[in-house]
Amino acid sequence: MPKYVIEREIPGAGNLSADQLKGISQTSCGVLRNMGPEIQWIQSYVTGDKVYCVYIAPNTDMVREHAKQGGFPVNSVSEVATIIDPTTAE
Repeated sequence: MPKYVIEREIPGAGNLSADQLKGISQTSCGVLRNMGPEIQWIQSYVTGDKVYCVYIAPNTDMVREHAKQGGFPVNSVSEVATIIDPTTAE
């Protein structure tokens, strides 16, 4: 199943409180439950004004539908071609 990185521009994302992040996460998980097991949220990285999310889904349309239903912005969706890490150098 393809893996995607989603870029979301959210001004002040890095200043969101733990409660705000919990609420966003609960909204996302609720949408995922309704959409079924084909789409999975792996994790997200919160920076100053952006959130980068990693999802597994059959296609970009499903990723965008999740965002639409949850009210989340989507500035780009990129399919992961391959993953490298320090062990790639060995």
